[in-house]
Amino acid sequence: MARAPLARPPDVPPTAHSAAPDVVAGSTQPDVEPLAVDGDQPRHVAIIMDGNRRWARNRGLSEIEGHAAGVESVREILKHAVRRGIPFLTIYAFSRENWARSDAEVAGLFGLLSAAICDETPELRRQGVRVALLGRLDELPDATRESVQAALHDTAGGDRLVLNVAFNYGGRTELVDAFRRLARTGISPDAIDEDAISGALYTAGLPDPDLVIRTGGEQRLSNFLIWQSAYAEFYSSDVLWPDFGADAFDAALLEYARRSRRFGR
Repeated sequence: MARAPLARPPDVPPTAHSAAPDVVAGSTQPDVEPLAVDGDQPRHVAIIMDGNRRWARNRGLSEIEGHAAGVESVREILKHAVRRGIPFLTIYAFSRENWARSDAEVAGLFGLLSAAICDETPELRRQGVRVALLGRLDELPDATRESVQAALHDTAGGDRLVLNVAFNYGGRTELVDAFRRLARTGISPDAIDEDAISGALYTAGLPDPDLVIRTGGEQRLSNFLIWQSAYAEFYSSDVLWPDFGADAFDAALLEYARRSRRFGR
């Protein structure tokens, strides 16, 4: 006797790994040098940049000098990501938990962000990088907020890579803001699904990360893209962020290419 077809929930498989619209050209650029074939290379790489303070302490330097060295690594990795044809890169620059640090360190981080954005915007435009901010921009100091807004405006035409800077960001805060945004629309509870929530996040319209890299040897997500990273491959590197260069980035890409992503199938 034939068995009746299995009744499946109407909203599976989950949409976390569905294709996203091509919002940047990425690997179609002629000077791109992919490390792996297209199917084995991540479209979206997210990085938890850990180890600046340990790097500084190991050298008898101040914490802010460690963060400044970390900015130099961002420059190198960004250029390398463009060269490898990675169309989306997200960096975790300042978490909402980081407000618990000393006034001097927090103010120094704000100053570094403002200075880096002002200094790097012309180069970002030249490389075709579009800057986006993930986080609560309204909570930042006026000077920092104005620098960020200027960079968002001046790089809006970038078509090679989207650089998401997670600054004053928290994954749980993002979900709170998304649910508040949905509630203000008057949406019916029955209409709230994964697509609706994804569309209310800071990352609406962008693909979820394929690969999450954490430097400094730790094995935690630390409240970073906790919704979007549900199906991401996680890669931990013992290298402290200021020492994380092109070769270390390539090692993560090669490890990603070796893995098989089945999404529960």
